[in-house]
Amino acid sequence: MLEAHALWTDKERFLGEAASGHAIVTDAGSEKSANSPVELVLIALCACTASDVVGILRKKREPFTSLDVHATAERADTFPKIFTEIRLVYRVTGKVTPKAMEDAVRLSKEKYCSVSAMLEKSARIDFEIEYAE
Repeated sequence: MLEAHALWTDKERFLGEAASGHAIVTDAGSEKSANSPVELVLIALCACTASDVVGILRKKREPFTSLDVHATAERADTFPKIFTEIRLVYRVTGKVTPKAMEDAVRLSKEKYCSVSAMLEKSARIDFEIEYAE
């Protein structure tokens, strides 16, 4: 079981901490002194799928040198303003075969990324892959 809590500090800022002992500040207000909770969800999606892809490429012994996952999201106009569309761009550098990269992204999306699986309940998630040398 995962556990977490958020402690109000001031204004619209909170200190969130998980059972792992790691903490993060969030700011849901207009000051933007930290990421908003919704931004953290998008960051979590990028990190979750990137972690999957890196692990799969390593297992396949693909010689990648970097991976950057960028997300853009559309939100509903009315509350609770959930994500309705998300676009992921995977930018991989190195001599990775396109098939290996496509397989890794597909496996992350369809099997491994729990953040993606949760978000797909309300949002369409599309992706593209960019290759750089």
